Amino acid sequence: MLRAEVSASYQELSEDVERVSENPTEERGGEMEVNEDASSVILPDSELGTTAPSLRFSKTCLKNVFSVILLFIYLLLMAVAVFLVYQTISDFREKLKHPVMSVSYKEVSLYDAPGIAFYPGKARLLSCKHHYYDHIPPLINPGQPGDIECTTQRINYTDPFTNQTMKYALVVQGPRDVKKKELVFLQFHLNGTDQDFSAIDYLLFSSFQEFINSPEKAEFMKDCESSYSSWKFSGGFRTWVKMSLVKTKEEDGSETVEFKQETSVVNYIDQRTQPRSDQLFFVVFEWKDPFIQTVQDIITANPWNMIALLCGIFLALFKAADFAKLSVKWMIKIRKRHLKRSRQVMNHIN
Repeated sequence: MLRAEVSASYQELSEDVERVSENPTEERGGEMEVNEDASSVILPDSELGTTAPSLRFSKTCLKNVFSVILLFIYLLLMAVAVFLVYQTISDFREKLKHPVMSVSYKEVSLYDAPGIAFYPGKARLLSCKHHYYDHIPPLINPGQPGDIECTTQRINYTDPFTNQTMKYALVVQGPRDVKKKELVFLQFHLNGTDQDFSAIDYLLFSSFQEFINSPEKAEFMKDCESSYSSWKFSGGFRTWVKMSLVKTKEEDGSETVEFKQETSVVNYIDQRTQPRSDQLFFVVFEWKDPFIQTVQDIITANPWNMIALLCGIFLALFKAADFAKLSVKWMIKIRKRHLKRSRQVMNHIN
């Protein structure tokens, strides 16, 4: 009985071997089907593994490019800030070298009476009167001595330029009240001259009262002649002089005074019956307007504005440098992280 069972199992085994040997393609097909099933199951994991690093790499590249662009932008801003610093300092130095002239006007109702120094030579003062509102009455007995209602002072002093020639000056107090249009009308007479042209020189200075109060009037007149310009008016005419005062402030704080003049000349019609060889001189002095002009040099460069601008520029420079440093550190950190991940991927593949 045992022999029958062994023979039966042996027979079955031999039948299986014969079936396999007869159908080898079927067995291989089954193995291929198992392998294909296994590969179909594993494939999605490999696809995920390859696509994820590529996405991470593209994001890293974008971040690096963006960081480089920001770095270049801030470097450009730093260059602009440096240029602004240089330009600001250059403008400040240029303004210090070239101050701007400032002109201001001060209105007054009364001027300090100026001094009018005449150098008549051989001519003689016939009359001197103060009038108002631009009105001069008709002449009475022209060429004859009249009333002298002005404050006058006669003085002799040596010429400040030669120190040898003696000069004779007649100093007259000028007009004061500009609101009432006060004027001073003077008449001179020259009996005869051997010159082809006849004229009288005159000099204007700022204050007649300073001349009166000066203990050294000769030195005072020498200083005035050295500092102020002189003018002339001719015989046979009425010369109308309109004065304006200009004060100039110097850098050392001192102040200089200068007179500007507008002159109009009118011919005098001599109605005397007998022909004469003498000359008559008429001159009028009046203030042009009630405004004193003040001229001074002003430095428009404000150091506080420049300091504030420089502080803002340097603050922007420091901020830009700090941001650039952080950007570089961040880029280095991202680069190291990317290299580390690349090495890990290569090690995993190996």
